[in-house]
Amino acid sequence: MTDRQIILPDSMKTLADRAGYAPAVKVGHTVYCAGQVGRTPDLQVIADPEAQFAAAWENLRVVLAEAGCTFEDVVDMTTYHVDMSTHMDVFRAVKDRTFPRGRCAWTCIGVSELARPGLLVEIKCTAIARPAAAA
Repeated sequence: MTDRQIILPDSMKTLADRAGYAPAVKVGHTVYCAGQVGRTPDLQVIADPEAQFAAAWENLRVVLAEAGCTFEDVVDMTTYHVDMSTHMDVFRAVKDRTFPRGRCAWTCIGVSELARPGLLVEIKCTAIARPAAAA
């Protein structure tokens, strides 16, 4: 039996209930984050690409924080892009001002569609949580 802990931020309970998934699972110090997308708290897809990308990063930040991690703890990341060549420059600009550069392995994959119409990116990652300091 593993010491599996479901990571479910309060702001994602509606989505998790509707979709039937965990935003992340923590096993030991390893945090496996499900792909995060650019949607509002009421589950609406954000139309503007730059705002959608910023929201996807914020949703990932919230999941990592709930697991006791930050972007600095990410060791592997995969991003899935609809129409990647059109939006990569904007995505990279948002990423570079939000996420530490050159700190993890990163794979970009172009896809024909994501879970909801209008979604342009999904960000999935694995992080290693730092052990809590001894009291």
